[in-house]
Parts: sequence; C-alpha cells; structure tokens
Amino acid sequence: MERYDVAVVGLGGLGSAACRSLAAAGLRVLGLERFGPVHDQGASHGESRGVWQAYFMGPGYVPYLRRAYTLWSELEEECGERLFHRTGGLCIGPADGALVPAARASAEQSGLTHEYLTADEVHARYPQFTPDEECAAVFDPGSGYVQPEQTVRIQLELARKYSAELRFFEEVHEITEGTGGVRVRTNEATYDVGHVVVTAGCWTPGLLPALEMPVQVLRKVMLWFQPDGGAEQFQPGRFPYWIWEGDGMVGYGHPAANGLHGGVKAGVHSGGTPADPDRVDRFVRAEEITEIQDFLRTRIPRLGVGGQYRRSAVCLYDNTPDQAFVIGRASEHGRITVAAGTSGHAFKFIPAIGESLRELVTEGAASQDLSLFSPTRFAAS
Repeated sequence: MERYDVAVVGLGGLGSAACRSLAAAGLRVLGLERFGPVHDQGASHGESRGVWQAYFMGPGYVPYLRRAYTLWSELEEECGERLFHRTGGLCIGPADGALVPAARASAEQSGLTHEYLTADEVHARYPQFTPDEECAAVFDPGSGYVQPEQTVRIQLELARKYSAELRFFEEVHEITEGTGGVRVRTNEATYDVGHVVVTAGCWTPGLLPALEMPVQVLRKVMLWFQPDGGAEQFQPGRFPYWIWEGDGMVGYGHPAANGLHGGVKAGVHSGGTPADPDRVDRFVRAEEITEIQDFLRTRIPRLGVGGQYRRSAVCLYDNTPDQAFVIGRASEHGRITVAAGTSGHAFKFIPAIGESLRELVTEGAASQDLSLFSPTRFAAS
C-alpha cells in the first residue's frame, strides 16, 4: 500500500480543481475517478456553464464569486487558454417575482456594476428576447460562460504537471477514517492517505453515509437549437447568458459556444426528475423537448418557434434542501473534507472551491467565509 498526502475522490469540475490546487501546493496527490477523464456521467459537461456575480442566490455568495473571478483569470494565465467568455448576462422575470429582485438586491448590497432594465429596454438591446411588459431584468456586464469540458481537462493536465497521480476507471467502495489517517478501498487497491477530499457529486452521500447529507439527485435535460434565420445574432458578444423566471419555472440559456453550427443551448434550471445516479435514463423524450420549446416560444421566438432542435444531453444536479453547497471538514478527526450538494450552480465557483479545499486540508480553515456551506448545518437543524 502506498502513502499519499491526500486522495481526491471524483475528478469532475470540483475534483480536478482540488487536485490542481493541492498538487501545486506540493502535496503528494492521488486522484480517483470511477469513469474516464472529462466524462459526461455527472454534472461537469454540456459545453457551457454560466458565470454571474449579481447573484440571485444572495449577497453572501458575492465575495466567493469575486475570488472565483480572480482565480479564473489566474488559471487562464497559467494554462494559456481562454476560459471565461464575458458576454454580459440577463436575469429576467416579473419585476415583483423572486429572481429579479434577488439579483438586484445582491448587486446593490455588494456594490456591483449592473443595470436595471424594463422589458422594452431588454428588447431594444437584445431583439432576440421578447419579454412581457410586466418583466424587468438585471444586466450584469461581467457575466458570461465557461466551458466545463475544457476546464476539467486543463485542471487535470495542470494537476499532472504538478505530479498528481490520476487514476481513472477506479471506483471507490469505502472510506474509513482513523486517528492517523484515512483508508480508501477501491475496486483495484487499498490506499492509506493522510486526508481525503470527496468531490464525487451525486455519489458523495453514498461514500459518506455517516454525514447524512439530505441531497436529492435530479435528472436534468440540456437542449441545443439552431435559431430561425441562422446563429449569427446568437454568437458571444451579440447574445448574453440569460436566466429567466416565468410560468412557474426558471429557464436558462447561453450564446452559441461553438460557433455558427454548434447550436444555442437552453434548459430548465428548476424542477427535474428524481434519479438514481447509477441508473440514469439518458434518453431525452419528445415531451421534454416540447417543455423547453414552450418556455422559449414567447420569450425567444427564434429558438422556440422557428428554431430547429439539434441535440440534447442529460446531466445531474445534487440538490440540498436550501440549494446551498456542502463544503467543509466532514469527519470526527478532520481528515475527510467534502464538497458536494452543488445544486446546479457551482461551476462558476470552481477555482475558488478548489482553493478552499486545499486550505481546508493544509490549514484546517478556508480564507473565504464558508459558513453558508457547513456540512453539519442539516444535522443541527
């Protein structure tokens, strides 16, 4: 049995960020992933993920997002590739609804540059949108998107550069903490390590049953459309990242991340079908496509009315009851650290969460305030 300073279980967005940050700090890192590299079985795929600072989840997230913005830039410098595409972003919905007032409050309380727009102003700026007159919007000029597959690939490459050992198609079966370390048993071997970081997404509760995390796994559908009249007006710089409250749903979409012929992405952030992560139905049905088309029909007609359905993909959310993440030390002796319960909105934080996980391992506490994300908050309630 080999000895490592730390093992990272799960090498998607969170795990690849943790591996890179830990290995760059000089620790001997073992990364374990049950699937292959940059896989599409969890949450870290789908061509694009929105990045947003005027955050409808509340101003408590904004300092963490500011740190993430800084680290996205540093990651770009380190890898020599563009990762963060700033397109501007719109949070749209009823002026007296839940989403827009929350985003506006976050922006105002945090001193963020933003604009508050009427429905007519939204349509004048972006004629692709046709909001009802009761709608308003918060425009965040610093918003945009990153590409999850590219991000995971780069973070894994950098982790290897810093001498992390990454093992794929190796499934962790048991994690056992003792006073002097942690034992990790997989389908291939048993490892003794000083610390374990669990970033296994929807599989995390099964690996840490004693934590009793009330995480619900949801199956989500992402769709791509070819706009009526072509995709020129849906390219980055002409079309923003958007999230929209309406008809009891919250929809979202991104610019055409892969050029004129890659399609324009849209989906529904709210709702979802409860799922077993080991038995996910990855077939997308006609009624699921219709649901999103109906949402787009009166809001972005060139997608919902004249747009052609191109393709689809299924991903997973791991939702906590309060929609906040679970990040922190999660065991009696403090040798197991977890980042889970990402609820479909963590990717924008990825480099900052990786930094926090490294700090929790090496220093026992994070420089960012993680009180919102305490692993023990559900047990306490």
